[in-house]
Amino acid sequence: MAYELIVIGTSLGGLSALKTLLGALPQNFSAALAVVQHRHRESAQGLGNFLQQFTVLPVHEVEDKERIQAGHVYLAPADYHLLVEYGYFSLSIDEPVSYARPSIDVLLESAADSYNERVIGVILTGANQDGVKGLSTLKARGGVTIVQDPDTAESPVLPRAAIAAIAVDAILPLSQIAPRLIHLCAATGDW
Repeated sequence: MAYELIVIGTSLGGLSALKTLLGALPQNFSAALAVVQHRHRESAQGLGNFLQQFTVLPVHEVEDKERIQAGHVYLAPADYHLLVEYGYFSLSIDEPVSYARPSIDVLLESAADSYNERVIGVILTGANQDGVKGLSTLKARGGVTIVQDPDTAESPVLPRAAIAAIAVDAILPLSQIAPRLIHLCAATGDW
């Protein structure tokens, strides 16, 4: 079984963490990546252009009903929840979850519902607990769960909350997350 989708959630400190993680993935990376980075609803759409400077993978903000393609990095637009349905994304303006829209929980839960054991969930630095519930759902559905080592996080609140709530599959320093994702995707799911 191959992993088809990697869902990543981050908040405070996420830009730096995403630069490191995405910058270490090769051009032939075999899975799609969907990212929720908490940001202000009026923030400009420059996040994709900014992150594109640090990765060879195409980075762009999701449009409603956009098809999921391997080797692409998809960003949740500001002020929209990003949901996963098998093979494509959808956007929602439902109420914020844990004061956040986009919400990490919404992304991870919808990915777990659609991709079950073919999804990998990654929690990076963050200052609140949005993402813990979603990562728990993803783990219960057979997905792989990876959390950034809180000692390497700019803000350890979110990684610590995830580790406290879930028997995660791996707790890794930021620099080791991309190599683990490459290994998992190349190894077609052997853990």
